[in-house]
Amino acid sequence: MSELVTGDAVVLGLQPARLPSRALAIAIDLAVVLTVFVLISIGLAVATVALDEAATAAIAVATFLLVLVGGPIAVETLSHGRSLGKLACGLRVVRDDGGPIRFRHALVRGSMGVVEILGTFGVVGCIASLVSARGRRLGDVFAGTLVIRERVPTGRAVAVPPPPPWLVGRFAQLDLSAVPDDLWLAIRQYLTRMHQLDPGVGGSIAQRLSDDLASRTGVPVPPGVPAAAYLAAVVNERQARDVRRVMAAARRGSQGAGPAPVPTGAVSPGGIQPGWPWPGEAVRPVDGAWSAAAPAPSGASPAEAPGGPLPNGPIPAGTTAPTPPARTTGFAPPA
Repeated sequence: MSELVTGDAVVLGLQPARLPSRALAIAIDLAVVLTVFVLISIGLAVATVALDEAATAAIAVATFLLVLVGGPIAVETLSHGRSLGKLACGLRVVRDDGGPIRFRHALVRGSMGVVEILGTFGVVGCIASLVSARGRRLGDVFAGTLVIRERVPTGRAVAVPPPPPWLVGRFAQLDLSAVPDDLWLAIRQYLTRMHQLDPGVGGSIAQRLSDDLASRTGVPVPPGVPAAAYLAAVVNERQARDVRRVMAAARRGSQGAGPAPVPTGAVSPGGIQPGWPWPGEAVRPVDGAWSAAAPAPSGASPAEAPGGPLPNGPIPAGTTAPTPPARTTGFAPPA
């Protein structure tokens, strides 16, 4: 595992690709490129049979440069480092800081690849990859890139911390269709690791992610809502919608077989996490975090809870709510 530190002092764990997987990916790419080159060369040879030798040689050189050199450069640029061979082997070319490559990186890698791979039949590239601590060939060194493994074994998934109760259900009308998957992934990674980050660095990352999310949804962040709590509430709303969609599909398929169970760790259709206070219970700050352990005082109404009434309304008179287990959200209450 290679640890790279970004400008925000966030450590990225990247697993560099080694020589066997890279060699297999290059072999697949070369097979495809050479097949295309041979087919185009045959077609051009038939079409230019009436031309003289100089014109034929010029066309052959141009075809070589465009297909064998320009083709891989264009593919890596447009796919952000995923050629056909790398896609098949689960590899990707990224910058040294973990970001996606651009045209200049692909151009340097493709130009050096003519010497490393085509000119020496891969001998120079293999030696450089074996010598390098991160398996980089000369093209990667000059371009400032790294080939990493995208498909790596994953450990136990870390649950996203739930939002404060006063934010549950507040974003039910938010349009989340324009939010891309990579932004959801970045938000999830931040929420699962926010307590491991420096407070200043974590705050700046949360503010940037919340601004990006608000621009995608078209609705600004509500005043007074911390950025991290806003992100957790929107992720909670998305999970609630996913659960409702799955349960609706299960009902249509079962045709009266009973309600579908809520997946473990997911939110309920009402947006309440397992362990949240029951309707009518107050939420009190405990040790700087919101907790569902403290019951409502005698005569208190749901409107006295932070943020207004809790979802689903108060418990009917004469009904005793079961006491849920204590659970904190990890978010400080609003000032």
